[in-house]
Amino acid sequence: MRRNAIDSVYELITDEGEQRACDAIPDEACEVVPRNFLRNVANGACTKLAEQLVSPGTTLPWIFTTLGVPGAFAGALVPVKDAGSLLPQLLVSARIRSYPVRKWFWVIPALVQAATLVAMAFAVLSLSGVAAGVAVLGLVALFNVASGVASLSFKDVVAKTIPKGKRGQMLALRSSIGGALTLGAGIWMFTIVRSDDGAQSYFWLIAAAAALWVAAAALFARIREPAGATEGGRTPLAEIRQAWGFFRSDANLRRFIFTRGLLMAIPLAQPFFIVLGRGQIGDDASSLGIVVVAAGIANVVSSPFWGRFSDRSSRLMMIAVALLGIVNIALMLSFPLWPDAIRTVFGFSVLLMIQVIAHAGARLSRKTYLLDFAPEKERPLYVSLSNTMIGTFTLVAAGVGTIATIWSVEAMLITYAVLLAGAALLGTRLRET
Repeated sequence: MRRNAIDSVYELITDEGEQRACDAIPDEACEVVPRNFLRNVANGACTKLAEQLVSPGTTLPWIFTTLGVPGAFAGALVPVKDAGSLLPQLLVSARIRSYPVRKWFWVIPALVQAATLVAMAFAVLSLSGVAAGVAVLGLVALFNVASGVASLSFKDVVAKTIPKGKRGQMLALRSSIGGALTLGAGIWMFTIVRSDDGAQSYFWLIAAAAALWVAAAALFARIREPAGATEGGRTPLAEIRQAWGFFRSDANLRRFIFTRGLLMAIPLAQPFFIVLGRGQIGDDASSLGIVVVAAGIANVVSSPFWGRFSDRSSRLMMIAVALLGIVNIALMLSFPLWPDAIRTVFGFSVLLMIQVIAHAGARLSRKTYLLDFAPEKERPLYVSLSNTMIGTFTLVAAGVGTIATIWSVEAMLITYAVLLAGAALLGTRLRET
């Protein structure tokens, strides 16, 4: 695409105007903002589709059911995912800071993620029961350790290449296009894939996700990133001490971390939507296709709205998604009592669609808030501190959920609703960016 065409597309989709504002990014990055913006969007379309094809909140629990994996493994998928991606980040943030160009810390982990998905595809094809559960959980952990390294790089690269006020729109477009592609994948699963295809269908599903990660790596490698500051490099131990100092001294950072931690109740609740709804709607691959379609629709419909909402006030957006999550949990709890005419895979898909919308809003709001709030020179440390503490919170929250399952899945969903109420209250105390 020629430069003037790229500029035209960028101005069309971002409402850019004649004067390009390049707030909070280096001057040399301003000239290539449109090209970087579109490459980042294309990269995100690939990763968002890949994430939905192997989602720990929907697809993988469904596959576990097909393979006869014990239910405890399904409940562990989201905590393993989040802990794997978030906990190690303080150990690598100082290393990333020592490199002036940081996009390669996204590209190389993306290739590692592709390799783990290839291994997962063969595990699904050849294993079943506990063996399949152990193998897939281990690969999910490795996948998300790589994802954690990439996450640090991504936020820093975006902050260096995309102006403030355009970041939310860029993140939303990534989700929206990825959602449209997910919609197509779900329709294919519903119309083509049937339950008697068994593990072979899921093999190709996961293999396709691996190919998408390779494409995403190639796109991110082409982003034009200006060199950043490398001063202030620290050892991992010094990084932890510095992070703890920021946590103690910055009250708004503490409130953000706790608000974000409580918002993790939204993705933690999602696998239990599957557990509660599956008994009502069946578990064959065509039903999973409808669920994937619902996830795609959710991202297409919600992403443009969430993107503009987050650019106006990511703080208010965090409060809104917490309240939406509470309402949807209440609806899910009532699902077994719905009339037979609407207690179907389509009725359940509406609830799952709302949950995906809430999750997309939670992710976008906290990403935008942190990008806008964190000091430029310490952005990797703020990101890694936040992510590491959220990883710890996820494990604690998952433990609370495990205790709740002693009574019932319903009790766990109520527990997550209470956590979301806390997120909404804390969000009111965050300052505007």
